[in-house]
Amino acid sequence: MLIINTGGTFNKRYNPLSGELEVPKDNQAVDSIVSVFTDPLRVEGLLYKDSLEMTSADRKCLAQFIIKSEEEQIVIVHGTDTMDQSARYLAKLNLDKVIVLTGAMVPFAIDPIEAVANLAMAIGYGHNVSKGVYIVMQGVCGSYDRVIKNREYGKFDYV
Repeated sequence: MLIINTGGTFNKRYNPLSGELEVPKDNQAVDSIVSVFTDPLRVEGLLYKDSLEMTSADRKCLAQFIIKSEEEQIVIVHGTDTMDQSARYLAKLNLDKVIVLTGAMVPFAIDPIEAVANLAMAIGYGHNVSKGVYIVMQGVCGSYDRVIKNREYGKFDYV
């Protein structure tokens, strides 16, 4: 299984010099979580952005990376604000792969519980579904077109 880390809140860390939460250009959070898995997982970093900064060119780059990968099961750590847009973009490609998007509303560096739970659930879910594009967040798992970020309540839900 391939895990693609694109950044997002999941990865944000506090920068004491600027006083801001920033998306670092590393895989520290993801690597920390997957270090306990016995399953062979390959982690690759790409983009390292807040999802609000992602462009159509970024989504195309992500898609090309997925197309070139040998793995048939892929988990994407992605920011939650535009996760649905990336999922729709990838779904239109109709790839013969399992693609699961996940992320976190709270940075791993601040409180790791949600990030760990979401990534672990996404990995397990990815092993047990057929080809397609899915979103796994906060215990809500399903096809990209059935799982949404409910902005009114600040959580993910089914439509």
